[in-house]
Amino acid sequence: MRQPLTLAEILAVLDAPESVTDLRRYFHGSGDAAFTGGQFDVLGGGGSRPEVAHTITAEDIIAVELLSVTIGPWQRLDLLQGQLGHDVSAALASIPVRVELGEDAALEHIVGGGSADAAWRLLRAATGIDWVIAGKLLARKRPRLVPVYDRVVSCAYRTRSGFWRWLHCKLREDSGILMQRLDVLHKEAGLPPSVSRLRVLDVVFWMGHRNDHLPHGCLGLTVPNSGAR
Repeated sequence: MRQPLTLAEILAVLDAPESVTDLRRYFHGSGDAAFTGGQFDVLGGGGSRPEVAHTITAEDIIAVELLSVTIGPWQRLDLLQGQLGHDVSAALASIPVRVELGEDAALEHIVGGGSADAAWRLLRAATGIDWVIAGKLLARKRPRLVPVYDRVVSCAYRTRSGFWRWLHCKLREDSGILMQRLDVLHKEAGLPPSVSRLRVLDVVFWMGHRNDHLPHGCLGLTVPNSGAR
């Protein structure tokens, strides 16, 4: 079984010249070069702004669907005005808005039984909402804590279950060098403050692997020579 990427391999991907280019294309592209996902974080002012931080809104649903997934009509209604939306709101109220993955305070929320894990499982249990959609909804509401995670990104990292905790540990490894590198990329790409470190990371890996990803038997992202660190 393939092992998840090491910190050195992740940094090698981020250090590649195309990383900044891909970020600029994704978030600043226009016309035929534009990516709809570039609006995920900023649509309507973002999903974690105080007045809507604990509520799934129509803007959240549109933002999630900009990431190439579709939420069924009945699921949309349930999220907006049904029992599912009520339950998700209660779950979101238990997840801090400002806590960031990689910080000490984040771990209790992402482990099994934690508030973010419980919210993900609540969404996942709903008919018609798979693990990708559940994760993207939470990433919209808690962009500093929950990463956007789909099959392409999973393949690129060579990870499966337990991704949140795995990434949390990577962000803390080697005195937080990964966080520092993401801040540099954020600045070099000229991204708005609403784009989180996690979003910088997932976009680099998604852009780097989206064209080569195969539904079956994919070998994952080709990692540049990581060298010694």
